[in-house]
Amino acid sequence: MAYVARSEAPLCTEQFGSGTARGCRAAAADGSLQWEAWGRRWWGFSGAFTTKPGGRDGGERVAPGTAVPPLSRLLAVFLPQGFPDSVSPDYLPYQLWDSVQAFASSLSGSLATHAVLLGIGVGNAKASVSAATATWLVKDSTGMLGRIIFAWWMGSKMDCNAKQWRLFADILNDVAMFLEIMAPMFPTCFTMTICISNLAKCIVGVAGGATRAALTMHQARRNNMADVSAKDGSQETLVSLAGLLVSLLMLPLVSDCPSLSLGCFFLLTALHIYANYRAVRALVIETLNEGRLWLVLKHFLQRGEVLGPASANQMEPLWTGFWPSLSLSLGVPLHRVTSSVFELQKLVEGHQEPYLLRWDRSQNQVQVVLSQMAGPETILRAATHGLVLGALQGDGPLPGELEGLRNRVRAGPEKESCVIVRETHQVLDKLFPKFLKGLQDAGWRTENHQLEVDEWRATWLLCPEKKLL
Repeated sequence: MAYVARSEAPLCTEQFGSGTARGCRAAAADGSLQWEAWGRRWWGFSGAFTTKPGGRDGGERVAPGTAVPPLSRLLAVFLPQGFPDSVSPDYLPYQLWDSVQAFASSLSGSLATHAVLLGIGVGNAKASVSAATATWLVKDSTGMLGRIIFAWWMGSKMDCNAKQWRLFADILNDVAMFLEIMAPMFPTCFTMTICISNLAKCIVGVAGGATRAALTMHQARRNNMADVSAKDGSQETLVSLAGLLVSLLMLPLVSDCPSLSLGCFFLLTALHIYANYRAVRALVIETLNEGRLWLVLKHFLQRGEVLGPASANQMEPLWTGFWPSLSLSLGVPLHRVTSSVFELQKLVEGHQEPYLLRWDRSQNQVQVVLSQMAGPETILRAATHGLVLGALQGDGPLPGELEGLRNRVRAGPEKESCVIVRETHQVLDKLFPKFLKGLQDAGWRTENHQLEVDEWRATWLLCPEKKLL
């Protein structure tokens, strides 16, 4: 039976992930399937190959995997399945700079470890094994306690400012290694110095691990957090192995000269901080925290346009992100903002949304009580409301209705704060829907947020009918 090959269009096509599709045509001679690659070679395969029907007389079946070149197989070991479509667009630049900083940190760590072992007494015949053991145990126990306390104190805040905490953790790690290198030079304070250093390193472990988890959630786009995390571990292991090999060559050259060792450490630390900064700056997170929300809102109030995630992330402060000018507290307990029926009535008056807001102009502080029915959009509006009140005390152009309120704020007494809050509610009724739509059109994910919100919720009987979001 003769088979007629149609050259106009392939019988079928297939592609792996986002790779180039390859077509299949029937061979004119025997009707076997002949696969071809279009444009870029499919996983490096050059030319067409033929697949004959399987079975005892059908000949050998050619598996597409046999055409995969070594480089592609190597990349598959270290990159998540489906890359680049299975991860965020900023994955590759972030991971490249993260690998550079991990390599520099590995070399610095080897210098610090050498100094600690030297200080404990390795290679010194007069050193006591029991004293060295006691020093090591005190160092480890100090770090363990610090890890528990820091995780309790700051654990819930790291999701909101993952980039800033990531940078903080790596800089603190450099400080800890510097203390370890300097410790042998001050034998009388050696134990205390390495205890402080290990305490700092344990804090680094908590902050680094927590922010790494938050960034993995951002990077994973196909519910593939486990795969992204596992491949990140593989990349880090490879970089650490390379750092170990280089350390074996470097340490004999610098170990006998403390000044040279210290010079290498400062050089590697500079590279480490720079690579960390570039890695964190490469991130484009599409959810709003307080810093990004303020940048986007300020641009919207001044120019009527909503910044996209890429622009806002580039403008987000990394060194000063921990200390915003406005103190915004979301989810505070009701008893903190009111202590009498009169104060409660005054607070509830004019509030149609499922949140109550108290503004302390003298301390530039906004406290928000959330209702049980408050959802993500309500929280986003409450944060926007607080930031708008902060803008009334700042500089820069504002829309007409807000500019009039700013003049009243600057001229009026503190007791008019409740009146200003009520009037900003009316302004936001018109402004916020437009702002929310602009956020969604610009690519922000408004169904989630990274605002710091406490767990307190309240109900109040004196409020008018609530408008639920």
